[in-house]
Amino acid sequence: MPSAASPPFTPDVVAAVTAHMNADHPEDNLLIVRALGGCADAVSANLVGVDAEGAHFAAEQADGAVQEAVVAWSGPVTERAAIRHEVVRMYQEACAALGVEPRAAEEH
Repeated sequence: MPSAASPPFTPDVVAAVTAHMNADHPEDNLLIVRALGGCADAVSANLVGVDAEGAHFAAEQADGAVQEAVVAWSGPVTERAAIRHEVVRMYQEACAALGVEPRAAEEH
């Protein structure tokens, strides 16, 4: 278990999570930043990091400006498996907030 001062995830874990989300779930990233990240007008979003605070996104606006959006975890996240749970939660909350029909659980 990491100490309070060290990041909860290794660079390899962060790289794997961000690569997966950006390659396989770019629409989910966009829904999350629009609904939960304060970037309602974003046209695209990439997950750029995960840490003890939450998921960090770069949200691109229509004019090309990029805004950072941090979406907090619902509680402490120190295990890699918990990242998936939290991102699915964020996706479901974003869908509910935006009136979008979410995918079935087995499609995540």
